[in-house]
Amino acid sequence: MTVASGPRLLHAVSLLSEVADELVVRTVRDTHDAWAGRVHGVVRASIRSESRVAERVHRGVASGVYGGLGAGFRALSAGLGVLADLEVGPALEATTPGRVTNAAVNGIIGDRLARERPRLAVPLAVRRAGRDVAVRADDLRSAYPEATGRVAVLLHGLSESETSFDRHRDLVGATYADTLVDLGWTPVLLRANTGLPLRENGAALSGLLRDLTEAWPVEVERLALVGHSMGGLIIRAACAVRTDEPRSWDRLVSDVVTLGTPHLGAPLAGGVGAGARALTRLPETAAFGRILDQRSAGVLDLVHGLDDDVPPLPHARYHLVSATLTRSPRHPLGRALGDLLVRQPSAHGRSRRHPGLFPGADELHLPRAGHFDLLNDPRVHAALRGWLA
Repeated sequence: MTVASGPRLLHAVSLLSEVADELVVRTVRDTHDAWAGRVHGVVRASIRSESRVAERVHRGVASGVYGGLGAGFRALSAGLGVLADLEVGPALEATTPGRVTNAAVNGIIGDRLARERPRLAVPLAVRRAGRDVAVRADDLRSAYPEATGRVAVLLHGLSESETSFDRHRDLVGATYADTLVDLGWTPVLLRANTGLPLRENGAALSGLLRDLTEAWPVEVERLALVGHSMGGLIIRAACAVRTDEPRSWDRLVSDVVTLGTPHLGAPLAGGVGAGARALTRLPETAAFGRILDQRSAGVLDLVHGLDDDVPPLPHARYHLVSATLTRSPRHPLGRALGDLLVRQPSAHGRSRRHPGLFPGADELHLPRAGHFDLLNDPRVHAALRGWLA
């Protein structure tokens, strides 16, 4: 098992300083300028020379204040970045809050981190006991001493990490990984940068699954893929990257389980974009619209999901799990909100335009449950025992 030199806490503080300049200072500045321009425009209508002088003085003072604040934040960000690169300070992922923060930030601006701050960008990796596991025979043998020929790969959703699958362990008494072990499977949890485009993550996942099945300690007989929310879309994108090799990893896939996956898009993701466009129409609110526009490519891909140009694997069995906040999915509130983030038809791959992306799939609906309840629910445990026994 190997551990790469991960980001330091100072890397995150450096990023925070940069964001404070870009979003906070510039947002306040632009909003202030817009309102000041409107007020001075009204006063200017009186054509009084003293009002024009006051306007110029006001703009000069404001420009100096905002310029100084911005320069200070940029200098602080650069200095902290240098210290972090020298390995000063604790590791960002040494604590649970640090790990949660890193996963959340990667979901929001992970594509930008990959370009500008690669130390903070989460690499797609196999995770075991809070560490990355190199996909090499010796490392896998050490990490999975009781490996079986049935491998179940679990992938989290947007702004989550592999620890998301531990949710409600204390209440339920077991995780999906525990249930899979009872059924004779070896669970392999992954962590991904969910801010990257779906298809880019899918190509990376395809390569990882190829390496994983080739280096696995024993011959892989069956491969099951389990994805929560965006994780299910990344899995579908990976399944579209196929080869003609007789022992290609995709030929080993017998089951695909998606938990609240927005196969045909999530309305909330589209609503954020609509809100950003509405805010940019007025100078006084345009800066806040730009904040909403700071969305990663991964978030943008959630607006429409993956259409039927990414078909299911013909030989695999699909198991689609949805939830609604109401008892019945036909309730007006349940139809509108679904599990609060994903509506039931999208989770089952059905719409007026697409009668069914997954013909013959098993479908499970959880009434009175939210999006994150899907991560560990007794009804899903029972379903897994039937689907993967």
